[in-house]
Amino acid sequence: MNSMKILNILILSISTMISSNSLANEVRARDFGIPFSGATGKYNAITDVNGVKVGYSTIIEGNGKLEVGKGPIRTGVTAILPRGKNFNPVFSGIFSLNGNGEMTGSQWVQESGFLETPILITNTHSVGVVRDSTISWMIDNNLISPLKDDLFWLLPVVTETWDGILNDINGMHVKKEHVYHALNSAKSGVIKEGNVGGGTGMNLFNFKGGTGTSSRILDKKDGGYTVGVLVQGNFGFRDDLIISGIQIGKEIQDITPIYYGDKKKIKDAGSIIAVVATDAPLAPHQLEKIAKRVSLGLAKVGGVARNTSGEEGVQYSVSR
Repeated sequence: MNSMKILNILILSISTMISSNSLANEVRARDFGIPFSGATGKYNAITDVNGVKVGYSTIIEGNGKLEVGKGPIRTGVTAILPRGKNFNPVFSGIFSLNGNGEMTGSQWVQESGFLETPILITNTHSVGVVRDSTISWMIDNNLISPLKDDLFWLLPVVTETWDGILNDINGMHVKKEHVYHALNSAKSGVIKEGNVGGGTGMNLFNFKGGTGTSSRILDKKDGGYTVGVLVQGNFGFRDDLIISGIQIGKEIQDITPIYYGDKKKIKDAGSIIAVVATDAPLAPHQLEKIAKRVSLGLAKVGGVARNTSGEEGVQYSVSR
């Protein structure tokens, strides 16, 4: 297998998702004729990798001036189940380009080379409740190792980006029931993009950001493997945005998002989380190499890893 082909496909997939930020039943970037390279899977989504399921819980309430504890609320939870609702660990690797962010469970993934839990994405201040609720959900559904009985530990992978411009982030509105809904509703096939799940309150290049997904398939002579990516994007200045090699951000200066928080406090903040799945039979150290290539895909759309931005990626293989 030509591993460089997988790396190149990953970069192509990452670099197109900024333009794919719409609901699944709406027009996507390719429908506008934007020339992206590579062959996509059936859904052009992370769910093109067999067995992968994605679920969301979206919380949208209130308008007007921000009042802590009341809203407006624009947040949620995204859940990615590598092999569905089963305890079925997969080889995994993690890479952080710029670590101004949180990813629970990452130490054990790096140490063991395994991903043993779902991956969840939410807002910065809700990581704790999402982690604890994921443990409860896994226990409730008996998704624990049969080898360890009651001594088995759970270290869920929960990561985040900051939605405090559009969301009452200090109001702690994400609850246990939202985590359960995201996990229980996870499905394969067509999934929503944009203003859903953990991506609900995101800003991206001073446009409305959110959740994006994409996939690419290698040629048969290179193994025919699938690479799928899901991101939660929340970074970048308008002038930085590049789409298909064109500095489009410099050309669009008259569209600005609504801000509920104090946008004057935001200088170079913002982050992006990328989850990469593949059915290629790769070992943990190879998966870490692929996770590093997320950074190149971000650079192709104008990402520069500013100081208060967290760019982190987790990569796993569902091959058996």
